[in-house]
Amino acid sequence: MNENYRIESDLLGELKVPADAYYGVQTQRALNNYKISTTHVCDYPDYVIAIACIKLAAAQTNKELGALAPEIADAIVAACREIIDGKFLDQFPIDMMQGGAGTSVNMNANEVIANRTLELMGHKKGEYQFCSPNDHVNCAQSTNDAYPSAFRYAFIRMNHRLEKSLKDLIDAFAAKGEEFKDIIKMGRTQLQDAVPMTSGQEFHAFATNLGEEIQNLDRNVKLLYEINMGGTAIGTGLNAKPGFAELCAKKLTELTGEEFTASPDLVEATPDTGAYVSYSGALKRLAVKLSKICNDLRLLTSGPRCGLKEINLPPMAPGSSIMPGKVNPVIPEVTNQVCFKVIGNDAAVTFAAEAGQLQLNVMEPVIAQSIMESVTWLANAMDTLRSKCVEGITVNKDRCYEMVRNSIGIVTALNPLIGYKASTKIAKEALETNRSVYDIVLERGLLTKEQLDKALDPRNMIG
Repeated sequence: MNENYRIESDLLGELKVPADAYYGVQTQRALNNYKISTTHVCDYPDYVIAIACIKLAAAQTNKELGALAPEIADAIVAACREIIDGKFLDQFPIDMMQGGAGTSVNMNANEVIANRTLELMGHKKGEYQFCSPNDHVNCAQSTNDAYPSAFRYAFIRMNHRLEKSLKDLIDAFAAKGEEFKDIIKMGRTQLQDAVPMTSGQEFHAFATNLGEEIQNLDRNVKLLYEINMGGTAIGTGLNAKPGFAELCAKKLTELTGEEFTASPDLVEATPDTGAYVSYSGALKRLAVKLSKICNDLRLLTSGPRCGLKEINLPPMAPGSSIMPGKVNPVIPEVTNQVCFKVIGNDAAVTFAAEAGQLQLNVMEPVIAQSIMESVTWLANAMDTLRSKCVEGITVNKDRCYEMVRNSIGIVTALNPLIGYKASTKIAKEALETNRSVYDIVLERGLLTKEQLDKALDPRNMIG
């Protein structure tokens, strides 16, 4: 071994591996082969932790079933615990985008764990006769069960942070709903004046609308708790001892606190990607709603002189290199763009899920990458939207009330008193003459001033 590298070999022959690397020859091949996305496994710490948890549970299971010698199993467990604690993250450098249905990721983990296990047992890196990435760390496993089980748990871990960010954003909108509860404004449908409401109702509706997505995420993330560990290559369980699937799920549950279960049909579970399609769909649904709300915020702050300008967003950056004084709604804009990316990622997940053939879906790497990117970007975007926009929103109370007073939409309140046909004539005349509904009704003697004041009081229309 040269002081800068060691020589390792696999099916394809020998290859140089950095001497201090915990990964081995198959990881090195992946580094050489895949320079695609610039996003790496180590960019998602939850993913690395999830992989280590899967390997730890498998080692404990194999020890209990007598498939691994206790001293080797215990050393593997110790190495996995170090990774779970945050060590060796840089030893997972391979591209998220790859061929081979995730084999490179699985072998990256096997090699890192094996070499750290060797050190813990008093051996040198690469002395695989004492602890092999394939024979020991990967015992009773295949990429086809270990890899998807790992990224399922990664999605679950990442979803906890996503829901925390979502709940914080919901709370911010709800707080604004309470703050603005007495501010009268005009509601709109099809971008046209409708009937009065309060700004508080509008912001409370944003909170309620997003609140539904907590339940939807919870419903769909539950589909990820069924794992196919023990299925090995195609679900038949070749090379795994009887009882491995159920015991491994139990060990993983004990380790993580999450309620994992073994799939009742491992042959079906191995190529099945339905849970990913459903969870990605939940992310898309959240993105669609979030983007719509950002559209509303941008409309409501439009102006400052020639738009609605009902609300003020915190100014975050100069808005133009040529127009002095211009400030753009940059935080809702960046959130919109994140949502577009999530919607696009969902399309990628859909195509990848459909592309599965026979007993395995080889397109799982793009599914894993797309969902992890969507979850990460959405959580970051919601944190940014909350802290740099929503919490600092103010309302232009006088502007809102002025538009209510001048609106034709308030004539709707007269329908029960003078009928739809008469109300329509009043609205048409008000539009054509640029006069107020109030003045025209009084002029025609359709209602007394007392009746009219009560009917057209915006506070009586927001009930």
